[in-house]
Amino acid sequence: MANDRQPPPRMDPDPDAMLAEAMENAPCYEATTDAIRVIVRTFWLDDQSQPDAHRFTWAYRIRIENHGTETVQLLRRTWDITDGTGRIEHVHGDGVVGEQPVLEPGQAFEYTSGAALQTPTGFMRGLYHMIHPHTHRQFDVQIPPFSLDCPYHPAIIH
Repeated sequence: MANDRQPPPRMDPDPDAMLAEAMENAPCYEATTDAIRVIVRTFWLDDQSQPDAHRFTWAYRIRIENHGTETVQLLRRTWDITDGTGRIEHVHGDGVVGEQPVLEPGQAFEYTSGAALQTPTGFMRGLYHMIHPHTHRQFDVQIPPFSLDCPYHPAIIH
């Protein structure tokens, strides 16, 4: 007996749905400094990577939560990005993704950014340089070290 049903039409993948799925399965790294919690999730960007050209690309999603009793503002960031050969790139800049977010107690700020390496593995770590706007007291918040590992390459413990 022949099957009269047609296959469902092919749907192009929804980029937002793909990102949500990737985030669900992404490794999670956390650190808390002075009641500021930083959560990092990383995921491999296959469509932006070119292993034959030594270009390996990841995205990371960061959530900054203020669990304290005072308002804080993120002024600057400092990153140390280490590739698989041990080469370190130091990155400094104002704010994150063009913003210097102010977080009232109980508020959070999220953003997505990315990193590209010439090796299939590496890691990142850093600091957010913050201030209490009312007292002008500055302090640093640790960004937890997180691993960047190509899924097609054996993982290395950093």
